[in-house]
Amino acid sequence: MGHHCPVLRAAGCRSNRQAGSLPHIAGQILIGKIWLARFCSLGLALTTPFLVHAERTTLSLDGTWRIADSISATDMPAAFPATVSVPGLANLAKPGFKDIDKFISRENLANRIRAKLSPEEWLTNYWKGKLDQDRNYFWYQTTFRSPEPHAVALLKIAKAQFGTAVWLNHLKIGEYAGCFTASYFKLNGAIRWNAENTLLIRIGAHPAVLPDNYPTGSDFEKIKWTPGIYDSVSVIFCDNPGIETIQVAPRVASGEIVVQTKVKNHGATPATASLAHRVKTWKGGKQLAAGAPEIVALQPGEEKEFAQTIRIPNAHLWSPEDPFLYVLESSTGGDSVETRFGMREFRFDAATKRAYLNGKVYYLRGSNITLHRFFEDPLCRDLPWQESWVRKLLGDLPKKMHWNYFRFCIGPVPDRWLEICDEAGLLIQNEFFVWTGGPGWYKGYSRAHDPDEMVRQYRDWMRDNWNHPSVVVWDANNETKDEIFGSKIIPVVRPLDLSNRPWENSYNSPAGRDDPVEDHPYLMSGYHFGRGSFQMTDLEKMDGRPRKGVLPSDKHAPLINEYGWLWLNRDGTPTRLTEKVYERLMGTTNASPRERLDLYAYLLAGKTEFWRAHRHYAGIIHFVYLTCSYPGVYTADHFADVTKLKLDPAFADYMGEAFKPLGVYLNFFQPTLIAGSNRTFQVRLVNDRDRAADGTLTLVLEGANGNVIEQVERAFSLGPLGDTSLEVPLTVPRNLTGRCTVKAVAKARDKTFGEATQSRRWITISPAQ
Repeated sequence: MGHHCPVLRAAGCRSNRQAGSLPHIAGQILIGKIWLARFCSLGLALTTPFLVHAERTTLSLDGTWRIADSISATDMPAAFPATVSVPGLANLAKPGFKDIDKFISRENLANRIRAKLSPEEWLTNYWKGKLDQDRNYFWYQTTFRSPEPHAVALLKIAKAQFGTAVWLNHLKIGEYAGCFTASYFKLNGAIRWNAENTLLIRIGAHPAVLPDNYPTGSDFEKIKWTPGIYDSVSVIFCDNPGIETIQVAPRVASGEIVVQTKVKNHGATPATASLAHRVKTWKGGKQLAAGAPEIVALQPGEEKEFAQTIRIPNAHLWSPEDPFLYVLESSTGGDSVETRFGMREFRFDAATKRAYLNGKVYYLRGSNITLHRFFEDPLCRDLPWQESWVRKLLGDLPKKMHWNYFRFCIGPVPDRWLEICDEAGLLIQNEFFVWTGGPGWYKGYSRAHDPDEMVRQYRDWMRDNWNHPSVVVWDANNETKDEIFGSKIIPVVRPLDLSNRPWENSYNSPAGRDDPVEDHPYLMSGYHFGRGSFQMTDLEKMDGRPRKGVLPSDKHAPLINEYGWLWLNRDGTPTRLTEKVYERLMGTTNASPRERLDLYAYLLAGKTEFWRAHRHYAGIIHFVYLTCSYPGVYTADHFADVTKLKLDPAFADYMGEAFKPLGVYLNFFQPTLIAGSNRTFQVRLVNDRDRAADGTLTLVLEGANGNVIEQVERAFSLGPLGDTSLEVPLTVPRNLTGRCTVKAVAKARDKTFGEATQSRRWITISPAQ
């Protein structure tokens, strides 16, 4: 399993597992070009040496470990009664541990108290969270055999929660407080070369073991908190000078990359070396460019940073439609690293309020994944570490749904997920796991963060992800009002990213001139709180602009990355937030699960069409594609079978139409039409592609069995990225009654637009008076 580290921190390679395979048993040694079929993580990087004398040896520790629990942080277990997979979650241990992940966070306590599900005194009595399990820590143990001596032996734990401490051969190596970023531990002082070594890793069993002002994940709607080493573990061996980090920043206009390399002499004597870079295609390995070798002279323990610009002839740009990848091979003679990257630039523009990909306006369409909520789903198990499952989740299905953009919300993903996004072509808004709400949300609730620790962890988070072409937005937090982000965190860490990605800062003022702002227009949330009178017919008179005073700035590009408030569990039952919604929509009669799921898809598609059609947002990102679903949850996803990634058919149908690049919005939500009446329907069309779309719009009145009753055709013409509105008259036959559907169907002559797009409205035809 090749990795990046602080001997490779920026190049961050990942697991050695072949596509679709299960984790290897801990202790397999990989040498040289260790995993041509496997790609590195923490930054588009693969860690594969390209000079024989500079090979890095990487030992994968992914596989089956032994596990035990304890209350004490210092009393090591005398025995390990169970086994567990790494990467994975502690609740997968065999045999299992009683009451694992039973912890109610401060945020969820505040939410439960407001809903009168818990007594008010719990918030003060359990300020650090209510613990309902008899443990504080889990201890993971494995053994490995090391190779011949190297100048550096470095342990990399890609991600683990909650907090990490490491012992090797009974000697404590160190601790790391981060839950969402990679930790590195130098093992030289304790390792036994060319011999068996015993590695022990302690993690917290729940967030409360860490300081209260450290980020452990804050989520008002997360019910279970599951610990685990949920990303890969490896030991990296190399010689001097070591490559600490690499960052590759594309410059699309000039066809160049800026390469920033940090190297370190870990030895006791001065070291001189030649730092060399060369660029190849990821597929095929064709060499295209090379940088001029640079002499590196380092004193003992000295670390230096070098920058070089390399031109790539006829650079092939990366995009969701064409996710072309390169590899940068770097060597010092003592160490070598491969860093995968794409020629991609992404930004928002305050003047036009649009997103730009590689210098061109690019409309964003997509959804959210809340992986750490999915961790608590009874069906989660080891699915997030199954290659074929993840590739379908992030590659095949998003393409079918016409999505090009996801927000990874409420917790990070394993490195392999971002590698797959790079390969499949998916833009990612990468969110740091903070959600503390706005002023007055919950009586008595507050949370403060230590600024220095936040900066340390945000730096590590950026280091882990800055080479991925898929990662295009740093999202500092979700639905949070806290000036610390704009004043003490983002300004400090932003300059570290040589690609200058935009930052999204939730309810706080944008931290940069062209940074976007988010909007969550939950038009039906009032139903849950016993207020609000919104009806879908209101959309007919609305112009789709952000509500006045809602955004932290009306001078920046707005982005909708949550909307709907219509969630249903996978079995069609309402969630905790939508019981009153469906009572309002469907009455108190016993609607069937199928009827609710159909209505959910229908209304969500109508809102999606509406927001897209009015063109006031740079992107429309639905909430939520993957999360947990079981009795008592607040939100849920759209899978009929999450283990097989089978979407609910109504959702796949209606939302698949609503997100097509050639968008259609029938501005009509009246429940009835009168037989014999004449009506003019407004139909709005949008073209998200940068090529013209000419074709035919057909307005159809369709019977309950799908028969065409009336239809009218109109020609349409859309420029590249254009939009238009058409008025189309239709007469309802006098002798018609019953349920029907009005459909607006747009078909482009250009076959690259694919099948026709349709917008549908359910109606009942009433008899003429």
